Amino acid sequence: MGDITAFVGAAGGVGTTRLTLEAAATLSRDGESVAVLDAAYATQGLADHLEGRIDPDVTALVTEDRPLSEGLHELSVATDGRVACAPARAPFARLARAKSPDAAQRFERLAEAAAAGHDAVLLDVPPVAANQSVAAVNVADRTAVVAPGTPRGRDLLARTRDRLADVDGDVDAAVATRSDGVDWADAAVPESGTTAPGAVPVCDEADGGFAAGVAAATAAATGRDLDVEFGGGLLL
Repeated sequence: MGDITAFVGAAGGVGTTRLTLEAAATLSRDGESVAVLDAAYATQGLADHLEGRIDPDVTALVTEDRPLSEGLHELSVATDGRVACAPARAPFARLARAKSPDAAQRFERLAEAAAAGHDAVLLDVPPVAANQSVAAVNVADRTAVVAPGTPRGRDLLARTRDRLADVDGDVDAAVATRSDGVDWADAAVPESGTTAPGAVPVCDEADGGFAAGVAAATAAATGRDLDVEFGGGLLL
């Protein structure tokens, strides 16, 4: 049974989807089988990084009560592990239905099904303001808040911590993005020189500061001790 980790964006556009995918690639580099479930229905950014037709998507799974296996799509990684994603790619009407309380409960069941079949499950979660976000936090074993490494990021982290407390959630780790380090975060991930969807993820084989930052963020978020090699050395 794999652990479930929710990567919760403190705001839109802070890099939560990218970090979630790169964390999955990092875990696959450590030989793990990883499932990534998309709770960011509105932005649908996860789908941009997958090839081929996405049908059914995660919103179809939760509105039509379909099994997880029908909506998993492989993410290409150059590792011994595996990454399978359940992205959102849907018209507005289905997006609205996917945000209902019943659909949110089905999202929780999908995450639990993913945990039963994978070593790790990562949830890409938007700011906690909708039923599926609350469901993602509720079902997760650990929650990591993703915020920009700026003074505004510190404020966003505090606001998100309060919002999570309102739904009986905790913050297990804070990750600062686009930063070389801040005193309020458990890990920091610098800017990446690679942003094109077709070239992401990079952490399945990359060295350098970005990959090392993602690895540190992945370890902090998931509570794992990673055994990942960078340029001849090991990050533990």
